[in-house]
Amino acid sequence: MDDKIPGKPENDAAKATQAPDGKTKPAPRADPARKADKMPSRRTTYIAAIIFVSVFILVWRHYIEPTYMAKYRAPETTQGAQVERAGLPKIGGPFTLVNQDGKTVSEADFKGQYMLIYFGYTYCPDVCPTSLSVMADAIDMLGEKGDRITPVFITVDPERDDPAALKMYIEHFHPRLVGLTGTDEQIKSASSAYKAYFAKVGDGYADADYSMDHSSITYLMGPDGNFITHFGHGVEAEPMANKLAEKL
Repeated sequence: MDDKIPGKPENDAAKATQAPDGKTKPAPRADPARKADKMPSRRTTYIAAIIFVSVFILVWRHYIEPTYMAKYRAPETTQGAQVERAGLPKIGGPFTLVNQDGKTVSEADFKGQYMLIYFGYTYCPDVCPTSLSVMADAIDMLGEKGDRITPVFITVDPERDDPAALKMYIEHFHPRLVGLTGTDEQIKSASSAYKAYFAKVGDGYADADYSMDHSSITYLMGPDGNFITHFGHGVEAEPMANKLAEKL
């Protein structure tokens, strides 16, 4: 005998599924409207997602990014500076030479000064005198600003250009012009650092009867010894002075 208590849910469910003829019918399906009421709508989910994303962006921009991302931006700025510096050609470097007074000097003796450097030789018939004259005139055009620049003449013919020959030669161009010479190896090392070309040309009747083929470029170096810009052969004094004034 079944102990079924009237009014209990299982009893009602049993009655709902049993037909009068004694046959069992499937239980009725749940009402879709009631089921929909219990589940969130797509619109509600969409709105909730938008709110979540908006809150996340606000928190990121105003709290997380300023605090934790700032330290990653500094290397980017430094890297940019390095790229900018890398864009300049590698010109200049250490050297040890002898000046017109016979004193040994190096690049360290010029630290803290701008330098205008020209490679040539005292027997040069026209290119060197022209370039050195333009350099001297440009410096004078700068007035007091020009005092910040040390003009330097480095010979590519150390065989003939000893300190005495340099001293007599540079007096014709500028009172502060420094003449530098040295051994063959020292001159080759310095010219290589500045990408300056030179070569002995011609064989005359005497050992000293030759000329020097060489590049004609004036280099502007900064007080830190780094390359700033250069001037090619043919530039006039006024354009050079204007460019120097921009760089100083």
